[in-house]
Amino acid sequence: MTGSQSIAVIGLGSMGYGIAASALRGGHRVWGYDINPAQMDRFRAEGGSEGALTEVAGEFDAVAVVVLNAAQTEDVLFGADALVPRLKPGSVILSCATVPPQFARDMEARCAEHGVLYLDAPISGGAAKAAAGQLTIMASGTDAAFAAARPLLDTIAATVFELGDCAGPGSAMKATNQLLAGVHIAAMAEALTFGMTQGVSPDTFLEVISKSAGTSWMLENRAPHVVEGDYTPRSSVNIWPKDLGIVLDIAASAGFDAPITATALAQYRQAVEMGLGGVDDAAVAKVYARQAGLTLPGEENE
Repeated sequence: MTGSQSIAVIGLGSMGYGIAASALRGGHRVWGYDINPAQMDRFRAEGGSEGALTEVAGEFDAVAVVVLNAAQTEDVLFGADALVPRLKPGSVILSCATVPPQFARDMEARCAEHGVLYLDAPISGGAAKAAAGQLTIMASGTDAAFAAARPLLDTIAATVFELGDCAGPGSAMKATNQLLAGVHIAAMAEALTFGMTQGVSPDTFLEVISKSAGTSWMLENRAPHVVEGDYTPRSSVNIWPKDLGIVLDIAASAGFDAPITATALAQYRQAVEMGLGGVDDAAVAKVYARQAGLTLPGEENE
């Protein structure tokens, strides 16, 4: 690490909490903020610093904004309790949500008006890697933004891809990753339930396909949730209508047709309509199971 910093992490969900904990473990002074007071209390009990965001913002060297979407990011930075005008010049925002590239460029420009640096820094790797400080970050921004963020990046990421000298390319790469990730989860669900119609049990499916050419990281990560009947949300269904919606918006602006993405998006939207939005995204398998009259593991007594 290249020096201890004063860090704020805004958004203490599964990813943000891991980032905050990793930064604290890395020797930084860290404040954690969330709309859920229990998460803030939990983080302070583990060593997080105290102080209202509006009162201590001037102390921060870096702020990781780990919220759900562009609207929440903009609200944190420039909303009713606008953070950016309270930050000291030369501090840096790490914007970690999946957002359209143009939004990232707009935020960079607006931050610059206040002398605040902006790193377009979407994250990948899941809650476990966030907690271990082993995230992959698809980053783009100025040399000054990278330099200001480096001490924090060193403690929260295993890999930082430097994808450009301004905001936008990081978000473009994240959208590309999310296209594949969302499609792969839906494809896993389709293949697993298709196998069930042919007498292939979910556990056998996982055992064989994970060692065969049809596997993927998402299959190996999510199929166990179906096999175990455990839909505790590590990453929820609700993420995918948002992220795949962003992908399709970007595609439309580029005059690009993305039919496979559109089909996967429809399955996630149906899962939300079934009341599954808040559970683990592997539950998209339940869309297929209901259509085919299948009983997934854990549903035998339902």
